[in-house]
Amino acid sequence: MPAGLGYLEAMPTDVPSAGPTRGFFDAWSRVYDFPLVQLATYRPVHDAVLQALESEPSARVLDIGCGTGRLAERLIAARGVRSVLGCDFSAGMLAHAAERLRPHGTAETARVALVRGDATRLPFAAASFDAAVSTEAFHWFPDQDAALRELWRVLRPGGRLLLALVSPPFEIIADAVEIGMRLVGQPLWWTTPSRLCAQVEAAGFHVECRRRIFRIPGFLLPPVLTVARRSR
Repeated sequence: MPAGLGYLEAMPTDVPSAGPTRGFFDAWSRVYDFPLVQLATYRPVHDAVLQALESEPSARVLDIGCGTGRLAERLIAARGVRSVLGCDFSAGMLAHAAERLRPHGTAETARVALVRGDATRLPFAAASFDAAVSTEAFHWFPDQDAALRELWRVLRPGGRLLLALVSPPFEIIADAVEIGMRLVGQPLWWTTPSRLCAQVEAAGFHVECRRRIFRIPGFLLPPVLTVARRSR
């Protein structure tokens, strides 16, 4: 990255329109960093991911769906992490992330970089990362199986995937929310814990553990952290 951290543009020009619009996330980026939003919604999930990552330090970490860079900023300070690459679909989110991470990206040996890209066609070489994390983003990916295959590809053999998102216990809840979001024009794809586990393992990962994350809003539908390892 040049002096004055920005982000690299690597979004394919032929991205299908099946998923939510970029404008939705650009607008959400304006309130994403409000303290109450972070404290109630995102901080508990980030804490859980960082705690899980701490058990096996990883030098090169990919943050897919990095948003405004809140988790990336904390990852840089985590034990054993040498570099963090944040990737997101939204230019608005990345603009905020670039501002937040600027102090970490001005030196020639910058430990952080940002890329605008598509989770289903990641612009990174195979086996580039020791760990990949994704928090409250996976349900927005229109082709989750393709995204998982890409995450498998860019992780080194034995690398870990830490995936955290709301995962309803019953299919009927996931289906109802999906229908509602489609009606407002911003589709998402919630998946039950068992279905997500099957998806992750079908992509070539071994699921090591799953646990629910408590947070006050949505306590009836808490996020689930899935930790999986890429097969060798």
